[in-house]
Amino acid sequence: MERKLIALDIDGTLLNSQREPLESTMKALQALRQAGHLVIIATGRSRLLAGEVIHKLGCTNYIVCNGSAAFMDHEQVYKHLLDREALVRLIAFAKERQKDVSLFGLDSIARVTDFDVPLVADAMDSFGGIMPHYESEFLNHHEVYQGCVFFDSSMDEEFTKAFPEFRFVRWHKNSVDIIPRHGSKAETILALAQKVGIDPEHVITFGDGNNDVEMLRLAGTGVAMGNAASHVQEAANIVTDTNDQDGIYKALRQLELVH
Repeated sequence: MERKLIALDIDGTLLNSQREPLESTMKALQALRQAGHLVIIATGRSRLLAGEVIHKLGCTNYIVCNGSAAFMDHEQVYKHLLDREALVRLIAFAKERQKDVSLFGLDSIARVTDFDVPLVADAMDSFGGIMPHYESEFLNHHEVYQGCVFFDSSMDEEFTKAFPEFRFVRWHKNSVDIIPRHGSKAETILALAQKVGIDPEHVITFGDGNNDVEMLRLAGTGVAMGNAASHVQEAANIVTDTNDQDGIYKALRQLELVH
C-alpha cells in the first residue's frame, strides 16, 4: 500500500463534544503510524493551545496557527508570519471600532486591546482555550503567526475590504482568525507532502470547520465529520459519522486503512 499523509483537525474532529479524543480515534492513529503512514495534526490553534492535545495523541508532526507554522518530529520546518505593517493598521482600525484583537506567537498569546473582556472570554472558552492577558506592546516583542478579531458577521465585509493582506476565517459567532492571504492548512499540508515525497492523491484530510474547507477540497481524499456544517460537507469526498460517534475510525475503515 502506498504511504499516506493523514492530516486531522482538532476541535470537532479529533476531539469529541467533551473535548476529549475517543478511544477508537487513539487506536486508529496508532495503527496508522504502525503501518508507516504519516499522521499530522492540522489545527487553527497555536502550539501553546494545541500542546496538550498533541501530547495526549502522541503526535510528533503538527501544523498550527491555520498553516502558518509546521513541525516534523517536533522540529519547525515551516514559518509564515503575519505582515507586521498591515497588523499595525488592523489594530488601529479595530480600536476605532472598539473591537478586540488578540495576537498569537507559537507559545504566547495576548490581547492588544481591552474593550469587551466577557465577549473574548466566551469565544475562547468555546474550545477550552485560555483567556489572553492584556499586553498592548505584544507586537513589538513577538513574532506573530496568527491573530483573532472579535466581531460578529455584520462586520465581515468591512474588515475583508480594508485588509486584502489577510484572510478572515470565522470560527465563532463573535470571532474570526486572521491569517496570511496566501496561507492555509491546505497549502502547508501539500508543502509537507512534497517534502516527504507523498503525492497529493495520497493525502487524506479530516475536518469540520470553515478553516478546513480548502484542505478537504485539495486533498486526494477529504473527509468531513458528520457534525460539520453542510457547506463543509459539500467540500469533502466522504462524509463520515460525528466526532462523538467514532467518525474518524469509521472513515479510516471505509478507506481500508484500519481494521
